[in-house]
Amino acid sequence: MQKHWNNALHLAEKQWLRRAPLPKSYSDYLGRKLFLFLLTVQGLGAFALITLGVILKKHNVARNVIHPRMRQETVRAGVALIPMFSFVALALGFLVISQTVAVAARFGAIDYIGTVMVTVIVRELGPLLAAVLVLARVGTAHVIELGTARAMGEVESLEALGIDPMHYLIVPRVIGMSLGVFSLTVYLILGALGSGYLFAFLQDVALTPGDYFKELANSLTWLDFVLLALKATLFGFFIAIVTCYHGLAQPLRLEEVSRVTVRAVTQGIIVCVLIDALFIVLYLLG
Repeated sequence: MQKHWNNALHLAEKQWLRRAPLPKSYSDYLGRKLFLFLLTVQGLGAFALITLGVILKKHNVARNVIHPRMRQETVRAGVALIPMFSFVALALGFLVISQTVAVAARFGAIDYIGTVMVTVIVRELGPLLAAVLVLARVGTAHVIELGTARAMGEVESLEALGIDPMHYLIVPRVIGMSLGVFSLTVYLILGALGSGYLFAFLQDVALTPGDYFKELANSLTWLDFVLLALKATLFGFFIAIVTCYHGLAQPLRLEEVSRVTVRAVTQGIIVCVLIDALFIVLYLLG
């Protein structure tokens, strides 16, 4: 396992491609960018598979050390962000849901409230917004912490002590972020739906709470719950993979940490959008 991890890091350390001067022809420039993209995909894929292998193979190894770190990372990617998500849920309910309910009531389209809320909030906006917020708040911290540790030689020190860096540094962050994103997604959706109706009620919308939640319940199916849980968990897993990969594999000097952080956040957003697009296809097929 250690050999495969070193090979994955070796692929990511080919920085000469990124520092090479711009080619004279546009086709060469596109070719270099395509090669860099394929190299990044290969590195991320290998890193994800290695992480899964470590999780399955060493789930009972050093439990007294790893499990407290998992709880710590879960708190950081979940409980610690509740105040921020409470504000975002209120803002989302006021800006989106209350206005949608008011407009639907004005034009006599109350029967479509449930379908609109489930499609916009539950399926799309809630999970994606939660993932992006966690990426911006916790994912950047992963890149900075791991990048600094790599640049300062702390990762090599762990290897010299016989400690697997993947098990000690990566696994707790991946599991903690997966659980955190899932929990915060549910919290954000419930808070937004509840606060949205509250603001609509303050606008004297002719819609009782019973009718509002009945419309939501009638529009939800078992597939929504399954795909929501799967989507939120995958968001957290791949955000952690992208940020940990760039933090642990990329920075060789301290001055590179900021540049790598920007790249990790950008790729994390792209990964979330691609996953969301895949689930849109699953919703349409379902």
